[in-house]
Amino acid sequence: MTFRLGTRGSPLARVQTAMVRDALCAAHGWSAEQVAPVVIRTTGDRVQDRALAEIGGKALWTRELDRALLAGEVDACVHSMKDVETIRPDDIAIAAMLPRADVRDRLVGADSVDALPRRAVVGTSSPRRRAQLLRRRPDLRIILFRGNVDTRLAKLAAGEADATLLAAAGLDRLGRSDMGVPIPCDVMLPAPAQGAIGIEVRADDAEAFRRVSAIDDGGTSLCVHTERGLLAALAADCHSPVAALARVDGHGGLRLDAELLDEDGTAHVIGAATGGIDERLGTALAADLLARAPSAVRRLFGG
Repeated sequence: MTFRLGTRGSPLARVQTAMVRDALCAAHGWSAEQVAPVVIRTTGDRVQDRALAEIGGKALWTRELDRALLAGEVDACVHSMKDVETIRPDDIAIAAMLPRADVRDRLVGADSVDALPRRAVVGTSSPRRRAQLLRRRPDLRIILFRGNVDTRLAKLAAGEADATLLAAAGLDRLGRSDMGVPIPCDVMLPAPAQGAIGIEVRADDAEAFRRVSAIDDGGTSLCVHTERGLLAALAADCHSPVAALARVDGHGGLRLDAELLDEDGTAHVIGAATGGIDERLGTALAADLLARAPSAVRRLFGG
C-alpha cells in the first residue's frame, strides 16, 4: 500500500508534507516508504511578478492540486490553510489539520515596526500586511514581494527592500527560528488560518478520509474553520485586507478577534466575539464588523 500526498514543490511545502507523512505513519504504524509525496507545480509557483489578486487569487495555489486529487493521481493534498480559498469544491473535503504553529508574523530587517527608518521600503504581497503596516506607519513605502521564503529573503539581501514580513510558522518549520522579530498579535493580528497545515481528500473517498482524519487536531480545526467562516460571511477575497484569530479558552469557550481595513490602512474596524464551541461565531462577528465598518472598508467586503 502506498498513500500518495500531493504537494507544491517549495522547500516549505515539502517540509510540511513530511510532517503529514510522519503523523500518518505514527497514527497507522506505516513505514515512511508507504507514504509518497507527489510534487505538483502550481500556477502560483510559476508566476512570481504579480500580486495573486491580479492573476486569479488563492486558487493559483490549489487548482493543479485539486485536479490531481479529483483525477485520482493522489490520495490527499497538503496545504498551508491560509492559502486555501474559502469556498472549496463540493467534491473535496478538508479531512484534518495538524496542530497549529506560531500564528504571528515576523519582521525581518528591523527590530520592530516602529524601529523602521522613516520612508523605509517594506516588501510584501499581502493586502493585510500592507494595510496593517500603513495604518501604524503611513510613511512606509510598500513594494511587491512574491515567491517562497528563500526568494523573498534573497530579494531582501539584494537590497530591494529594507524589510519584509514572513510567517513565523514557515520560518520555524524551515529551521530558521532565529530569523526575524515576532510581531505581537495586538500589534498585527495574523491572517485567518495562518500557521495551520490542512489535508484534503476526495469527498467520496471514505477510506482516505478515515486515514487522514486520524491525525486531525480538533482545536486547530475548530479555530481555523471559525476563521474561515468569518471569511465566507464577509465574502472576502484576495483584495480584502482582513485579519482574524480564533482561540479556545481554558473554560470550554471560543474567542474570535478580527480586523478589517481599507487598502492603505486609513480606515479600519476591529471586533471580537466570544461564545461556546461553535464555528458560527465567525458569521456573527462578520455581521457586526460590516455593520460598524466605514464605507471605505465595507466596499471591500460583503457590504
